[in-house]
Amino acid sequence: MTPLRLVFAGTPEVAVPTLDAIAASVHELVGVVTRPDAPAGRGRRLTPSPVAQRAEELGVPVLKPVHPRDPEFQEALRALDPDCCPVVAYGALIPRSALDIPRHGWVNLHFSVLPAWRGAAPVQHSIWGGDEFTGATTFRIVEALDAGPTFGVMTERIRPTDTAGDLLGRLAEGGASLLVATLDGIADGSLEAREQPADGISLAPKITVDDARVDWKEPAVGVDRRIRACTPGPGAWTTLDGERVKLGRVEVVAGGPELAPGAIRAGKNEVLVGTGSDPVRLTEIKAFGKRQMGAADWARGVRLPETATFE
Repeated sequence: MTPLRLVFAGTPEVAVPTLDAIAASVHELVGVVTRPDAPAGRGRRLTPSPVAQRAEELGVPVLKPVHPRDPEFQEALRALDPDCCPVVAYGALIPRSALDIPRHGWVNLHFSVLPAWRGAAPVQHSIWGGDEFTGATTFRIVEALDAGPTFGVMTERIRPTDTAGDLLGRLAEGGASLLVATLDGIADGSLEAREQPADGISLAPKITVDDARVDWKEPAVGVDRRIRACTPGPGAWTTLDGERVKLGRVEVVAGGPELAPGAIRAGKNEVLVGTGSDPVRLTEIKAFGKRQMGAADWARGVRLPETATFE
C-alpha cells in the first residue's frame, strides 16, 4: 500500500479524534482545513477552532478559508497536492471546483447509517426519532446533500439514557477508526464506493433553539427524547412565570401521580412535572443567570407555589 497524502477538513471537538487517528496512521497528513476563528467565551475573543488548535499542536499547516470556493484557498489546496481530503463536521459546503482537486475526492465521516438522517443533526434526530440503533458512514462527497456513494459503515446501539453528547462522543471515537480503515482501503485498492439505496432516506436538519422548547402536552417518552436530543446543544428549555429555564435529562415515572401537562409537584427530594401521559422526574435545572443545580435544590430556592406550572 502506498500511503496517501491527506488534507483533513473539520472544525469542532467531535472531529479531533479523527484528526489524531489520521496523524497516527501510515498516511501523510500534509494540511488541515477548518473554519475561520470565531468569537468565544464571555469576552467574545476570536478563538481558533478545536481542530485548528490540535493541528497547530501537531505542527500541521492550517488553512482557514472564509469559504472553500475562494480561489486563494483552492490554489493553496492544489499546492499541497492531496490524494484525498477526509472530512468530519467541517461546516461548509464544498463546491465542485474544490471537490475535483484531490484524485480520490473528499471522503466524509457522517454520523448516521446512510441514507437515514442526511443533514446537519443526524445524532440528535436519531435520538428524537426513537431509533434503537444508529452508526456512522464514510462516503465520497458529491454536490447533493450527504448523497454520495458509501465506503464503510459502523453501528452503535442508542442507550435509553443517551444524550446527543453521549452518543456523539462514542460515534466520534468509533468513526475515527472507520475513516482510517476507509482511507487504507482506498490506498490499497480494496475498497470501492457503492451508491446509496434509493429507499430509507430521511433528513436531519439543524435543531434550533425554538425546536428545543419542551412541549409538556407530549407523552413523557416524547419529552424525554426531545430533552436528550437537545443536550448539550442547543439545550432543552421551558418557561416559568415568563422566565426561561434550561432542563437537564428527565426520568419517566411510569404509573406516577396524575399531573396536568406542565404542572410541577415539588417534594423534599424530587420534582415531578406532568406531561401528556406519565409525569417525569427532573434531575437538573439552570435558571437564567444562575448555575446549574439539582432540581430539588432549585425548587427549594424559588419556593414554588402549589399551582406552579411550566409553560
